[in-house]
Amino acid sequence: MNKTVLVIEDSRTQALALQALLELNGLEVMLAYTGADGLNLARTLKPAAIVLDIQLPDMNGFEVCQTLKQWPETASLPIIMLTRRDEPDAVVQGLQLGAVEYIPKDVFADSVLVGTLNQMGIITDTPLLPTMPDSDWEW
Repeated sequence: MNKTVLVIEDSRTQALALQALLELNGLEVMLAYTGADGLNLARTLKPAAIVLDIQLPDMNGFEVCQTLKQWPETASLPIIMLTRRDEPDAVVQGLQLGAVEYIPKDVFADSVLVGTLNQMGIITDTPLLPTMPDSDWEW
């Protein structure tokens, strides 16, 4: 089974964090920092899934999603939108354009992303999340 995930994310820091998380779970990860690069890689790689941010420097993630769903060779690729935009109309728009999941970037985002990829059968081993460093914080 194809274990490649394409991450389209303009923040290099967030893209590298996602790459580390997904590689921890046995996936090969390709990164694109613009919508245009993401579209080209999706067409070439035909990954098992695409993790897509909405705010990109050259076009928004909605446009990327819509384009991918219009191209016959990428129309069936599952797209997971992972973004700071969490308002209801953005969620509805993403799902209507063909995203299989819409995950707001919050404290639970990594767990939800890994769980989604596990449910999709892309992560097949027991899902792993990075461990948090020990803290002196007391409740």
